[in-house]
Amino acid sequence: MNIKGKTILITGGASGIGLESAKQFLAEGANVIITGRNQSKLDAAKKMLPTLTTIKSDVENEGDAVALFEKVSSLGGIDILYNNAGVGSPALNMGIASDQILKNAIYEMNINYFGVIRLNTLFIDMLKSRKESAIINTTSILSMVPALEEPTYSATKAALSFYTRVLRKNLEILNSNVKVFELLPPVVATEMTAKRNDKKMTPEQLVKALISGIKKDQFTIRVGDTKLLYVVSRFFPQLAFNLVNPKKIYAGLRQ
Repeated sequence: MNIKGKTILITGGASGIGLESAKQFLAEGANVIITGRNQSKLDAAKKMLPTLTTIKSDVENEGDAVALFEKVSSLGGIDILYNNAGVGSPALNMGIASDQILKNAIYEMNINYFGVIRLNTLFIDMLKSRKESAIINTTSILSMVPALEEPTYSATKAALSFYTRVLRKNLEILNSNVKVFELLPPVVATEMTAKRNDKKMTPEQLVKALISGIKKDQFTIRVGDTKLLYVVSRFFPQLAFNLVNPKKIYAGLRQ
């Protein structure tokens, strides 16, 4: 897929992977629109990258999503929708109250899963009208193997992964020109993972792999440790589970 000259909308684009994506897509000659919930972060992103278009919007909010669609339409529309926004709740352990666990799960599902479907549904006809267009959904290494500490986050990403594959196939059956990419990152160095001591990939490395995959029409883009875990999980599922969930985390779950 050709990126130059395309207009891309990146949700959660004011920091982390989203902001790095904006930077690299601009360097590829794309026009970039980013969204986020934090106006000060959007302002900082605009100051850093003056050619950005920024729109305050929360993917969890249906009204915001509709307003975003209307604003983007007024700007001439988009060719690529990059569903990057995502959240993770604090790591699960026995000290979290049961009602909070449910609230966390609803919060994660509303943003990580339903938020994606909401925007895809709004923008699909616009994307279908373009000569070459795409949807990019970010899932996770945990969409293949769940983490004991992050069960609902893992579940949201697994749900999104299945949805992404089915969406791609449905559009193929309809002979649509909308390409559907799935990005499966490993642990990436962002604000969300700041307290984790795991091996981390930089956002720059991740986005380079994403852009390379898009240019090659590589619809499933596994990056870093995700490549290895995919192979291990197919042939040695228990080993894959143990790699994601080393015994050292068990003590934390008992606290």
